[in-house]
Amino acid sequence: MNDTRPASAIKICGVTTRDALDAAIHARATHVGFNFFPPSPRFLHLGQAPALAAQAEGHLVRVGVFVDAADDAIADAVAAARLDAIQLHGKEDPARAAQLRARFGKPVWKVMSVAGPEDIARADLYAGTADFILFDAKTPKGAALPGGLGLAFDWNLLRAYRGPLPWGLAGGLSPASVAEAVRGTAASLVDVSSGVESAPGVKNAELIRAFCLNARGA
Repeated sequence: MNDTRPASAIKICGVTTRDALDAAIHARATHVGFNFFPPSPRFLHLGQAPALAAQAEGHLVRVGVFVDAADDAIADAVAAARLDAIQLHGKEDPARAAQLRARFGKPVWKVMSVAGPEDIARADLYAGTADFILFDAKTPKGAALPGGLGLAFDWNLLRAYRGPLPWGLAGGLSPASVAEAVRGTAASLVDVSSGVESAPGVKNAELIRAFCLNARGA
């Protein structure tokens, strides 16, 4: 029997350079993540954003990553990076997601940090307030960053999930693991950051190419 499952979309997150963005475009990724969380090694300064936004135009969906950010900071990034979507990676509740969706008129993605099945179930609370759920691994208590640490969670938790919102998978993905992750979860999107880096914040073009190739071939 033929597999008619649609191919997963592919997001390369934490891109900060023209070379990394060029690699994502040539590897036929579908989304790019621009990180606006200052403590991150993948932080994108507003002054760098317009050039990258223009380079991505017509090739990649531009997603801005924020962690409990103020409205003004999000507004500045939306303008500078010409964002197509807003990704919330902090403790933003459904009301906050709805507020930002209404103010900016952009699709809102909410990251759910997962350690157990109760974290998967919490995603349903965002029905009607967010547009997309991204399941990521929960970071250790006291960690300086909410993600991008190369941690994975038990993907089996998603095998039977049928939530009200479309969703994707992040956390610990790499060229070596992404095909298994796609086959095991049928995620509509896979998101990678540290898994395609040669050092924290330094994207590797060959790893990006391999990740996209393996994700599409799953």
